[in-house]
Amino acid sequence: MNTSLVLSNLLNPPVLFFFMGMIAVFLKSDLEIPAPIPKLLSLYLLFAIGFKGGHEIHESGINGEIAITLIMAILMAAIVPIYSFFILKLKLDVYNSAAIAAAYGSISAVTFVTASSFLEQQTPPIAYGGHMVAALALMESPAIIIGLLLVRFFANQEQEEEEAFEWGEVLREAFLNGSVFLLLSSLLVGMVTSQQGWDRLEPFTGEIFYGLLTFFLLDMGLVAARKIQEFRKGGSFLVGFSVLMPVSNAIVGIFLARLIGMSPGNALLFTVLCASASYIAVPAAMRMSVPEANPGLYIPMALALTFPFNIIIGIPLYLGMINHLWP
Repeated sequence: MNTSLVLSNLLNPPVLFFFMGMIAVFLKSDLEIPAPIPKLLSLYLLFAIGFKGGHEIHESGINGEIAITLIMAILMAAIVPIYSFFILKLKLDVYNSAAIAAAYGSISAVTFVTASSFLEQQTPPIAYGGHMVAALALMESPAIIIGLLLVRFFANQEQEEEEAFEWGEVLREAFLNGSVFLLLSSLLVGMVTSQQGWDRLEPFTGEIFYGLLTFFLLDMGLVAARKIQEFRKGGSFLVGFSVLMPVSNAIVGIFLARLIGMSPGNALLFTVLCASASYIAVPAAMRMSVPEANPGLYIPMALALTFPFNIIIGIPLYLGMINHLWP
């Protein structure tokens, strides 16, 4: 691992404030972010990254490389839950295996945003394409669908339970949940408003973005530390899975990125998407559709273990691998 990349990442204000949030919980400080603010910050980050991505797609256009990237993103979101499920089935029941597998097949938008900020903080900044935001949006839903199909195929359900399984609501949650809808809407608006729209919103979507990301990660540190304290039943198997699965998925992502000729910046973002885990959209869908799965497992795994690993160690580790392999 390139220690200079790790050090530069650790000394970034967003990552340091993430640590401060965790330390505040461990020291039993009464620091707390009022409930509506994290939700607002989350919506802002999705809006800003989507709008910026749409603007960059408008500037660069859509070509064969972009189309192949989006296809690869969807394939990874569908394949990762399948092999994750069979690994998890070695120790867990069908319901928990499917829920955790879906979380690791889906993505973390905040990890993506942190990685894009990391690229912009390099000297010189590493460029990346706006179409990676489209990949972000497209990778969230397939994993939810695959996870639910795994439950349907492998769980020994009663006939009445099968009939009560409301696929319409499941599909609606998968494709029209708030994060996906806002990302796609912002992407579309950024594409159609062109340079004029970007110039009007750039102070809001550009200049203050880094500061709001930092404040949001402070709250994420508070939440992650609390979830770690709740993580009691996972044991060493799930702890190992929470760290080793992201690295394994990242290696696959790097191989695919190299195969189709992505630039280093796009390759890192694609790799981060492959390596991250959902702690928002997938838990919402699983709580509704697979109540047998224990949220005390899949939420802490994604939020309190995989998320910190990726933003502290994973992102610089993956970029170091990419720099080594790319000419």
